[in-house]
Amino acid sequence: MAIHVEGLIAIILFYLLILFVGIWAAWKNKNSGMAAGTDRSETIMVGGRDIGLFVGGFTMTATWVGGGYINGTAEYVYLPGFGLAWAQAPFGYALSLIVGGMFFAKPMRSRGYVTMLDPFQQIYGKRMGGLLFIPALMGEIFWSAAILSALGATLSVIVDMNINTSVIVSALIAIFYTLVGGLYSVAYTDVVQLFCIFLGLWVSVPFALSNPAVSDIGVTAYKYIHQEPWLGSINSSDIYMWLDNFFLLMLGGIPWQVYFQRVLSASSATYAQVLSFLAAFGCLVMAVPSVLIGAIGASTDWNQTSYGPVQPKMKEESDMILPIVLQHLCPSYISFFGLGAVSAAVMSSADSSILSASSMFARNIYQLAFRQTASDREIVWVMRITIFVFGAVATAMALLTGTVYGLWYLSSDLVYVIIFPQLLSVLFVKGTNTYGSVAGYIFGLLLRISGGEPYLKLPPFIYYPGWTEQIKEHPLTGAVEHIIVQKFPFKTISMLSSFLANVAFSYLFKYLFESGSLAPKYDFFDAVLTKHSKENMDKTTLVNSDNIVLSELAPVKPRHSITVAAGFVNKEALSDEDTSPNSSNNEHD
Repeated sequence: MAIHVEGLIAIILFYLLILFVGIWAAWKNKNSGMAAGTDRSETIMVGGRDIGLFVGGFTMTATWVGGGYINGTAEYVYLPGFGLAWAQAPFGYALSLIVGGMFFAKPMRSRGYVTMLDPFQQIYGKRMGGLLFIPALMGEIFWSAAILSALGATLSVIVDMNINTSVIVSALIAIFYTLVGGLYSVAYTDVVQLFCIFLGLWVSVPFALSNPAVSDIGVTAYKYIHQEPWLGSINSSDIYMWLDNFFLLMLGGIPWQVYFQRVLSASSATYAQVLSFLAAFGCLVMAVPSVLIGAIGASTDWNQTSYGPVQPKMKEESDMILPIVLQHLCPSYISFFGLGAVSAAVMSSADSSILSASSMFARNIYQLAFRQTASDREIVWVMRITIFVFGAVATAMALLTGTVYGLWYLSSDLVYVIIFPQLLSVLFVKGTNTYGSVAGYIFGLLLRISGGEPYLKLPPFIYYPGWTEQIKEHPLTGAVEHIIVQKFPFKTISMLSSFLANVAFSYLFKYLFESGSLAPKYDFFDAVLTKHSKENMDKTTLVNSDNIVLSELAPVKPRHSITVAAGFVNKEALSDEDTSPNSSNNEHD
């Protein structure tokens, strides 16, 4: 089948629009923060901390409303045996934004952090911050790779465009405008992209609904017509697995740099909360057309369409149900609108993830862990290089790796079971320290891996209660695969175990060192006895909100980050230490 010239032209025009908006946003805000003395690197990471409600609401909504969100929602609504009951992403991520806004946005924004890893390095030290960077980086890179892969497949379905070419071009455009404008370009392009998603999908829905091959979705919601009802149901034996996945979305959706990058760029702590609530509403609204498209797919007699008699699920193309509906149930010119929506969704997620990963590396790894004296210009160049490197890695994975979705699922689980309990501890549990953090990390990692990962063909070595073995046979090739399904909520149990281990070991080592049961020389992390090192800044100042003099309604005062201590808003707590003649003796690696 030849390339659809009209579709190709539509995609080129859309990409040129996105590129223009990204470059315009960079030019418009090129001097933002400079007058107040804010570092250029910080401006790239969090803007000038002046993102307003309109742009902020759109860009925070686009944080989650990406290619995986709209494609995945449609897929689960379509899948027989799952349906709307298992399409948890819209409600899970909406609640994630509400919980994040209620409990996490305010303390993070009011303390003036620049990245999500800042509080970890402030309390647990630079080594632990580097360790926590690993699952955070994996999540961002694998997510970018997964959605770029989905975009390539979508373009191949509708435009019949070469997958490799479409992935590379899409990634290059996202990388370019992110390189040029940082968060400003990402935020402003998110406004355009979110509008394109909404318009493109809603334009497509009426045409798909009116196709003669589609039965009344109000009837197929409850009755078996072409397949099982698309509303779906939850069996009593699956309720714990359903809850496990739901908590993973709701709580595991919080500790992501893409979310906190928006929180920290808000003009005040209160605005950060309001943006989270607006984005929660936006997530629900943006899911509606995807749900309808999934329902349409489940209500279609595919034998009456150009797709052919074999249903998408029989070809194992359920994950492509959205572009398939656009291609085979809508006029070609309408399907191009939908394709623009999918492209917009992918780019709105890919640029955010790439910027988030490079921000954490440049600040928390390069600057605060290795080069505390790095100049602002140096940090900017490190960011630019890593934006390109991480973008290239995600693109290569999208093109070369067949298990990219398995890697994404595993990494998102690790964010839930490792980073979320650490974030909970560092913000709300006053006495936690590096020893507890290490213990929590190990507990969470081992318990999560112990449950296995079917997408990566990683077998479990702990068979939790209620596990079953499913035999999956490929409908076309006949290949048989044995899959272990863990119905026990082991991911949430792993997260809780990680949190409890952090608290328990923190207080245990605190008691052992302060009581003299362990000699001071064994305080290898300088986490208990060395309370005034620059590596472990005063913990009381961090967790006691009474000591925060920042007005919630005013922007954070800009800072020039030179040392680890100076990289955080609480450097006033170190004023006595910095002026003492022995301060140089308190430096720790």
